[in-house]
Amino acid sequence: MSATVQDILNIIETLAPANLAEPWDNVGLMIGSPAGPVTSILLGLDPTAALLDEAGSLNADLVITHHPVIFHPLKSISLNQPDGRFIQQALIRKINVISCHTNLDSTVNGVSDTLAGQLGLDDVTVLVAGGKTDKTCGLGRIGDYSAPISAAEFVRRLKETCHPPWLLTAGPRPEKISRVAVCGGSCSEYAEIALQSGAQVFVTAEVKHNVARWAEQAGLWIIDAGHYATENPAMHQFARRLARAAKPLGHIDIHVTERQASPLQLL
Repeated sequence: MSATVQDILNIIETLAPANLAEPWDNVGLMIGSPAGPVTSILLGLDPTAALLDEAGSLNADLVITHHPVIFHPLKSISLNQPDGRFIQQALIRKINVISCHTNLDSTVNGVSDTLAGQLGLDDVTVLVAGGKTDKTCGLGRIGDYSAPISAAEFVRRLKETCHPPWLLTAGPRPEKISRVAVCGGSCSEYAEIALQSGAQVFVTAEVKHNVARWAEQAGLWIIDAGHYATENPAMHQFARRLARAAKPLGHIDIHVTERQASPLQLL
């Protein structure tokens, strides 16, 4: 018998448990049937029509996205809107859709763990535990370099890891960096926690004006590397973990989108 959507949901529950998701979030099966067969999976950060087209070209019967296509309770499904068209096309094409959002942010080897690991940080711990009983899980990560590196070397590593379309900075740039906080996606509200935890630089995205001004005065170097760029590396890591865990189910093709990029670009 072939693997089912429920089989994949069961695996995801071991890799990114649903109870790690924030209370306001929506994770799990968005569209489709738990009994649906799964022979090919496509992972991507955002639920877009182009992602469904790519899934079709790969004969994927399951799409896993980081950001959920259904975020707030639906009052209507309008085919004039992108989300409505996505839902319609997924149903017509019989493509099941699962979301792993803040549960993937918080889990071990999730979004921020991947970012910290690829930046070469050691002794990595959770930045914001968020009341979870498992202290290895939570939002953001903070870690150290055994030997301090220059700001220029840190920027080089960040570019190599995230391939960001831009880097925006606020606050003073330290000469040497030994302690770093990261939080993939929009997490600038944790800047003060990063500073209190001893970080000399905090990497995140969508930094608000007031946070940037605060960092300037408080003495924390903040780097805004973009929402997509700071989260997307985790999709490749998640795909590898999913592939290993799914081996007992038989052969399943698992792909990460090659067509999706940051929706924001520099002119």
